[in-house]
Amino acid sequence: MASRWFASLPNMITIGRLVLTPAIIGMGIDERWSAAFLIFIVAGVSDALDGWLAKTYHLQSELGAVLDPLADKALIISIYVLLASAGLLPPWLTILVVSRDALIVGGVLVAWFLSRPVKVRPHMSSKITTALQLGLAGFVLAGEAYGFRLEALESLLVAGVAALTVTSASVYLWLWVQHMRP
Repeated sequence: MASRWFASLPNMITIGRLVLTPAIIGMGIDERWSAAFLIFIVAGVSDALDGWLAKTYHLQSELGAVLDPLADKALIISIYVLLASAGLLPPWLTILVVSRDALIVGGVLVAWFLSRPVKVRPHMSSKITTALQLGLAGFVLAGEAYGFRLEALESLLVAGVAALTVTSASVYLWLWVQHMRP
């Protein structure tokens, strides 16, 4: 029984991250930035922990391969919409980030509907993009939580997120077109 529970632990942690997302957004809407930032940190640690557990103990699963990127996308889209709505991130960046994720999810759905399912495997460009997107969101949340704003660094992070988001979207689009070729 314990081994079955342990085998499910990475997926349970990922589901917990999905549950934390609305809590972060709720705290942000209420302008409780310190609480939002701390919950965001817990979500980030949970992302690292579930991945480490799955890899270290060979607990990877099909469900985890779908849930983990879904949890990442839910968190990133939600936090970017929140931060843009609060005037803390440029709206164009949020549109770019959300559009990339919509492109990826849309591509997977179209392939599935056309009976050409795509294996859900994050590309290295996606992992780097996601890390920088989360890093920027965490930096902005921390700034609001603790009353600092390093505009030059923030501008550099915004430019990096934009460039990597476009690059990652382009890579996925190219891979999708290659996959969908007859």
